[in-house]
Amino acid sequence: MTIALGCMGLSGAYGKTDDAQSIALIHAAVERGITLLDTGDFYGAGHNELLIGKAIAGRRDRVQLSVKFGALRGPDGSWGGFDGRPAAVKNFLSYSLVRLGTDHIDVYRPARLDPVVPIEDTIGAIADMVKAGYVRAIGLSEVGPDTIRRAAKVHPIADLQIEYSLVTREPEDAIFPVLHELGIGATLYGVLSRGLLSASALRPGDARAHMPRFTGANGEANAKLVASLHALAKRWDITPSQLAIGWVLGKQPRLTPTLGVRTPQQLDEALAARPLTAEQLAEIDAVAPRGAVAGTRYPAAMMSTLDSEKR
Repeated sequence: MTIALGCMGLSGAYGKTDDAQSIALIHAAVERGITLLDTGDFYGAGHNELLIGKAIAGRRDRVQLSVKFGALRGPDGSWGGFDGRPAAVKNFLSYSLVRLGTDHIDVYRPARLDPVVPIEDTIGAIADMVKAGYVRAIGLSEVGPDTIRRAAKVHPIADLQIEYSLVTREPEDAIFPVLHELGIGATLYGVLSRGLLSASALRPGDARAHMPRFTGANGEANAKLVASLHALAKRWDITPSQLAIGWVLGKQPRLTPTLGVRTPQQLDEALAARPLTAEQLAEIDAVAPRGAVAGTRYPAAMMSTLDSEKR
């Protein structure tokens, strides 16, 4: 099974972390055959890239680095929009190369679509960096079919990063068909719906406390949904996480789940997951049909920034 390691959770997004343990986890992932590490230059205000840079020292030839750029954050972690201007692209890249301790990035991608900068300009700037040798391939993140097509006319697109899970199935409608048509791969994040499907408890400082699916009436409704899925997992003698991962592997075998594991135990559990059978997928649909989850995947203000959600 091919999976990527999503590193955001190693920089405090879901509570306190320990750098030594995080570096040990990255080492364990590489030793177990994981070759793609995904990060963003804004994760932990650069902390995540510095962490990865330490972890891959002496191992750079064994990994590929996927880096998202462009999100603007305040010192308090607040969202400040997105900057996809060509000059900003090259500025962000120069800092990432230093923090990661590398001379190139394997897949470089805007984290979001800048609403005031044409995607052609942003991709054109990355294409310049490809020609200069600083970037190997260009990716996209959370954009819809029209943007994908426009970007691909400027430069070949290697990969789209998009959220996809048994409770977030919308990419099936228009996004996956365009990827298939254009020969573009995808790295799928949120496979466990940020721990919702594995019933991961909220921690102090946990960003999920502000996400609609985890709190209030939505949280209560989703707990019942998750309990039904856990009952299936128990009957099949797999863990809830393996059920969620297996669902994605069964539905999209050609695409790559990106998993934000934080412990060696979670890593081994994920690597032991296998694609669910057609019969198992049908049973899941019976207890958790599309649209059954309560609440959106992000708060309303952030949902409004997602080009991938435009219909």
